[in-house]
Amino acid sequence: MKINVQATNFNVDQKLVDFTQRKIDKLYKFYDKILKVDVFFKVENTPARVNKFAEIKIGIVGESIVVKKLCKSFEESIDLSVKAAERMLIRHKELLRS
Repeated sequence: MKINVQATNFNVDQKLVDFTQRKIDKLYKFYDKILKVDVFFKVENTPARVNKFAEIKIGIVGESIVVKKLCKSFEESIDLSVKAAERMLIRHKELLRS
């Protein structure tokens, strides 16, 4: 599984990349036919404290799953995105079985 991390308007810290890698590696146990994962980080230009945007695009056989979250920190947005992606991958796997 190939993971690409991209950031807009800032430089990504290696700790954030490692954190993202660990979280996304856990998705493989829910669905083993993941081809690639693209992660996009962006800081929104808003006066609110909730301005960290993370988007995860998971390429699986035949289609792709996209999850977007906006939170106070990138770690929180990755956590919520990965949890949502887990539910979507499980649902997709169950649909394939039936």
